Amino acid sequence: MDRAPDTVTAALADTALPTQPLERAASAWLGRIATDTPELEARWASLDHTTRAALAQFSGGVSPVSAALACADWAMHLALAPGKQVQLAEKALKKALRLGLFAYAAMRPGGAATPPCIAPLPQDKRFADAAWQGWPYNALAQGFLLAQQWWHVATTGVAGMSPHHGQMVNFGARQWLDRFAPSNFVATNPVVLAELARSGGASLWQGGLNAFDDWQRATTGRKPAGVEAFEVGRCVAATPGKVVLKNRLIELIQYTPTTPRVHAQPVLIVPAWIMKYYILDLSPHNSLIRWLVAQGHTVFAISWKNPDPRSDPRDRDLGMDDYRKLGVMAALDAVGAICPDAGVHLAGYCLGGTLAAIAAAQMARDQDTRLASLTLLAAQTDFEDPGEISLFIDDSQVTFLEDAMRDSGVLDAKQMAGAFQMLRSNDLIWSYRLNNYLLGQRQPVNDLAAWNADSTRLPYRMHSEYLRQLFIDNQFAEGRYLVEGEPVALTDIRVPVFALGTLTDHVAPWRSVYKIHILTDTDVTFVLTSGGHNAGIVSEPGHAKRSYQSLERGSGARHLDPDTWMQTAPRVEGSWWLAWQRWLSGDAQAQVAPPAMGGVHGVGGAPRADAPGSYVAA
Repeated sequence: MDRAPDTVTAALADTALPTQPLERAASAWLGRIATDTPELEARWASLDHTTRAALAQFSGGVSPVSAALACADWAMHLALAPGKQVQLAEKALKKALRLGLFAYAAMRPGGAATPPCIAPLPQDKRFADAAWQGWPYNALAQGFLLAQQWWHVATTGVAGMSPHHGQMVNFGARQWLDRFAPSNFVATNPVVLAELARSGGASLWQGGLNAFDDWQRATTGRKPAGVEAFEVGRCVAATPGKVVLKNRLIELIQYTPTTPRVHAQPVLIVPAWIMKYYILDLSPHNSLIRWLVAQGHTVFAISWKNPDPRSDPRDRDLGMDDYRKLGVMAALDAVGAICPDAGVHLAGYCLGGTLAAIAAAQMARDQDTRLASLTLLAAQTDFEDPGEISLFIDDSQVTFLEDAMRDSGVLDAKQMAGAFQMLRSNDLIWSYRLNNYLLGQRQPVNDLAAWNADSTRLPYRMHSEYLRQLFIDNQFAEGRYLVEGEPVALTDIRVPVFALGTLTDHVAPWRSVYKIHILTDTDVTFVLTSGGHNAGIVSEPGHAKRSYQSLERGSGARHLDPDTWMQTAPRVEGSWWLAWQRWLSGDAQAQVAPPAMGGVHGVGGAPRADAPGSYVAA
C-alpha cells in the first residue's frame, strides 16, 4: 500500500543528510569552474591557439581541417553522382586497355617507334629524354600520364562541389601523383640508370653527399649551395647610391645619377616585403634600377626591414597601415624634399604594387596631388581570382596560420617558401631532387635563384590583415577598405596607370591584374609580357625569347575582356622595359640637372650610408 506524499516527505526529512553544507560546497566548486569569466575564456582560447600552433609544426602550416573538408566535399558529392562514377569507371577501363595495347606493341621488336597513347602537357619535361622511348620505361611514363589524366577528370566537374574545395582536391591529387612519378626513382628512371652505369655508381654517391649537405644547411640555417657566390652589395644590389632616409621599417635609397641631365620627375619604387627588394637590382646586366638610372631617371627604392620580434617586440604588431605610412608615405615625403615641385612616378611590384595602389587611392581621396603616375608590376588590386595561391587561403587556413604566427610574431620564411614551391613542385622540388640527388649534379645557381633563397619574415598583424581584408573579403576592390577610418576607391585615381602582367604568373595571374581596367576610370596602359612572376619582370633588353603585348585604354573607352585584348594587342619582340621607359618619359618631359643626393634641409636629410644599406642584410 502506497504511503501518502506528506508521509514520504517526512520520512525522507528524518533520514536525509544536512543539505546546506553540500549546497555551499557545490556553489563554490561551480564558481571555480565557471566558464563565463573573461579570464577563463581567454585561458580556453589560449589552449585552442596552442593546440593549433603545435599541429602546424607537423602539417607544414597547412590546415588539416581545411583539407579534410575539401576531401569530404568531393567524396560525398561524388557518392551522389552515379553518372560521374560510371563515367570514371568507363574511362579507367578504356585507359587500361589503351595502356595494355601500347605496352604489348612497345615490347615487340621495333616497338620503340610505337605512337604514344597520351602526350604530356607542354610544360611537363620529365619524360622528354629519348631514353624514355624504350621499353619498359615508355610504358611506365604512359601509365603515369594516363593516371594523371584520369584523376584530373575525377576531381573536376563534380556537381554541387564548392569551387574552392574542387581546386584543393584537384591540386592535392596532382601533388600526390607527382610524388610517385617514375622519374623520381632510380629503378624506374632510365636517365638515372644510364648515369649510374656510366659513373660506376659515383653519381648516386655524389647525390647522397649533396642531400647530406642540403640537410646540414637547412638544419643550421645556412643558405643553399652556390648562393654564397652572389654577395649582396658586390655582385647583386650593387647599383651605387645612398640611404637618404631610415625609420623603423624602411631604408630609402637614392641612386647616383650617371647622366649629366635627368628627367624632372623622379621614380619611386615600392617592392614587395615578402622577399628582399633587390630583385629589381640584381646583377649589373639585368638590374632594372641600374638601367633606369642609365636612361636618365632619378630613382628611389624602398628597402624594407626584415621583421624580427626577438630584437624588437613591436615588429609583430606592424600592420598594413604601418607599411603605408612608414613606407610609401614617408618615402614620398623624402622624395619631395629632395626633388621639390616634381610629380613622382610611383611604381609598385607584387604586394608593393597593391600597397602603392592603396596609397594612390588614399592620396586621390584626400586631394594629394604629388603623383605623376602609378605603375603596377604583377600587382593585384582585385583578389576574387588570385590564382592557385588561393588554395592555401580560406578562413580555416588563415586561422591556422594566425595560430602558427602567434608565438613567434611572424610568418616564418620556410612556411611561405614551401607554399610557393608546391605551386611549381615539378620545377622547384622534383626536378631539383632528380638533378642534385639522383644524378648527383649540382645545378648552377643564378642571381635570381640566389635572391629567391634570401627570404624574409612577415609580421603577424600585417599578414593577418592582408589575408583577411584583401584576399578573403576583397575589401579594396569593393571600395570597403579603410584608410585612416574612411574607405578608399581606385575610381578616385586620375593619374595615368601602367599595369604589367606576366603570362605564366602563378602568384598574380595576369587576368586578375587586368581587372585594373574595370576598377579605375583613368587612362590605363596594360602590358602583358612573357615569363613568370619573377623572371618576367627581370627581362632586360637583349634577353632571349622575350616579347610583350601592349595596348592603351583611354578614359571612357570601351572595355575589352582579357581574351579580346590578347587577340587585339600587337606583339613586340624584346623587353617591356623599353615600353615602360617610353611611357615614363613622355613626349615633352623636361630635362634638369640631377638633384643633390639627399635633402639638405628636408625630410630626406643628409645621406646616411652607401646602398644597399643595412636592412637588406638582416
